Amino acid sequence: QVHLVESGGGLVQAGGSLTLSCAVSEFILEDGVTYGVGWFRQAPGKEREGISWMNNGDGKTEYADSLEGRFTISRDSGKNTVYLQMNSLNTEDTAVYYCAMGVYSAYWTRGYGMNYWGKGTLVTVSS
Repeated sequence: QVHLVESGGGLVQAGGSLTLSCAVSEFILEDGVTYGVGWFRQAPGKEREGISWMNNGDGKTEYADSLEGRFTISRDSGKNTVYLQMNSLNTEDTAVYYCAMGVYSAYWTRGYGMNYWGKGTLVTVSS
């Protein structure tokens, strides 16, 4: 059982930046299977959407088309932590942010393949 815990959420003014952390109990690595960690968010009244994904093995990344450029995923393997750097935040970025781990899917932005989820951290962007 993999455990993930998000942190770093809070209140930030529009135009500001915030870095979220996702502490993982382990990075799953399995021959022939691509595991990774993804960041997702769910705004009030909206469906959950994928933000970014990082391969547990080689560290390759993918981003949702609409968010690439403002958000950056990274990791510190020594600390078992994955980060999400968020810049130029606006009120539409207000959401609960989740990290998850699972097997890569071309539909990862919809959460496909993600078997383990954290409980989320709330980000509120004020105008």
